[in-house]
This record gives sequence, structure tokens and C-alpha cells, in this order.
Amino acid sequence: MRRIDFVTLRLFVSIADERSLTRAAEREHLALAAVSKRISDLENQLGSALLYRQPKGVELTPAGHALLHHAHTLLDDLQQMSADLSEFSLGVKGHVRIHANTSAVIEFLPEDLSRFARAHPEVKIDLEERVSSETVRAVREGLADIGIFAGHVQADELQVFSYRHDQLALVTPRDHPLAGLRDVALRDAIGYDFIGLQQDSSLHGLLQRTAHQLGRPLRMRIQVRSFEAISRMIQTGMGVGVLPEAAVRDLLPALDVAVIPLTDPWARRELKVGVRSLERLSVTARQMLEHLLADAPGSSRAAASADDRGQSAR
Repeated sequence: MRRIDFVTLRLFVSIADERSLTRAAEREHLALAAVSKRISDLENQLGSALLYRQPKGVELTPAGHALLHHAHTLLDDLQQMSADLSEFSLGVKGHVRIHANTSAVIEFLPEDLSRFARAHPEVKIDLEERVSSETVRAVREGLADIGIFAGHVQADELQVFSYRHDQLALVTPRDHPLAGLRDVALRDAIGYDFIGLQQDSSLHGLLQRTAHQLGRPLRMRIQVRSFEAISRMIQTGMGVGVLPEAAVRDLLPALDVAVIPLTDPWARRELKVGVRSLERLSVTARQMLEHLLADAPGSSRAAASADDRGQSAR
């Protein structure tokens, strides 16, 4: 099959929109005979009829509907490619894609990325918030250059580095029986209703595994998609929840909830950075990785030793 050009695909989309070869020809500023010839050639190439010709216009055949779906996807991708590349003519000299879990996005990345952006104003940064398992998958499949995820999540085939630590806490309504405690273990709270994140989040999995180890079911009453939503549900008295202490204390101070540090060993969490291959990172992505690792705990000039640590993480 010969290659199908984008002009013909755009013309076919116009025909589908207008339900008329004549109106599509006017819209695309082409002669009607040229439009008819292009569509006939396209049908011959594909070996399928794409249009039902009717006295008052045309309708798509099943094959035509299938082609229309793919044509929209290809033309959208072409438009996005053009938009992305046009940024380079405006001064953009690099592009880095980061996927990160909610804890990293709320607690650490705003400051880290703002400092990087000030030092490298010509670099475009794409940040997407994802659960940890999706973040690892995106890096593994090449959809992200850098991923930041919970340390207990399996990251096979990635080169992994320590990024930050955070402390998990039990969040309760102010008038809850546990609200006045200085600290608490999960076993003391597990009999209450919980508000939590969706099932595919690393934090949800961590709580479920701990509850299983304690031999007690976790009474997950409501599951939502953000820390703020959890906190607001807790404030109304619908249950308790486990969240990063810093996120609740620093970012949601207006909420009338109690924040009690958890004493369980797993409540001190490590966040990690992962890449597919240091050697295959672009210069811009390598600069970003070094920047993120520069303040990694227990690391002096972490960025300078990324290669060595990457070798040991394989």
C-alpha cells in the first residue's frame, strides 16, 4: 500500500464533517474533480469503500468511520508536534518530561522545579502527577524521562536513586478520640473508618499490607484522588486517614483537623527517582536529574556521583 498523505487525510475529515464532497472541496479550496479523484484513489489504496454516495451527500461506511478515528489521531499528533517544535524557534532549548506521585508534587517539586526553571529558563518542563506504579511504568515505557515514586514500589529495569524522605501521619477530626495523642501506631486506629486514595496508589497498598500483617481489615469507607479531598472528608467527621505530615501541616492549614505522627517504621517513607538509563538521557534530562539529586539526603555533591550510584542500582 502506498503512503497516505496528510492532505488527503485532512480532506477526508472535511468530507466526514460536511457530509458532502462539494462543501468539503469549498472548505479545502480544491476543485471538486480533484477531491473526487483523491477519495477514489484512497479507497483503491485501502481496498475498501469509505463513503456511501447518495443523491444529497455522502455517509461514512464502517471502514470510513475507522479511518476517521485514525485520521483524527494522526492530525492531532501532527498539530501537537508542530506546536512543540515551534517552541524551539521561540528560544526553548530543551525539554524534560517528569512523572511523579502526589507526595513529591505537593511536598518537594514546587521548590525544586522553580529553582531549576530560574537557572534554565530556556528549558520546557512537562510534569504529570501519577500514582507511583503508573510513574514507574511511564519511565519504563519511555513516556517520561524521570519518575519520582514511593520507595517500596518495585522499579525493575530502572536505575534508581534516593530523592527525599517524608513522614506519614494519622489525620483525624479535632473531636476524635485519638486527636489529643502526641503520636500513634496504626494498630490503635485500624478499628475506625478510613478515608483514602484510590486502590492503585502506593499509599493505599502500603496501608492494606500493614492491616493484613496486623490481622485486621482496613475499613476503607471512601476513596478519593487527592490529599486535599481526604482531609476535607476527615474534617467533616467521615473517618480518619493517613497522609504525609508536611502536606497536611504546611499546605492545608485552614482545615480543622488533627495531625498525629505515626510511630510505625514504615511511616518514615523514602521517595526515589528513577530513569531508564543514565547513558541514554538527553543533556537536559541529565541536568534535571542532577539538580533533583543535589540535595538528596546523605549525599554530598550527589549529582556529581550519579553515574556511580546508577551503576550500583542496576
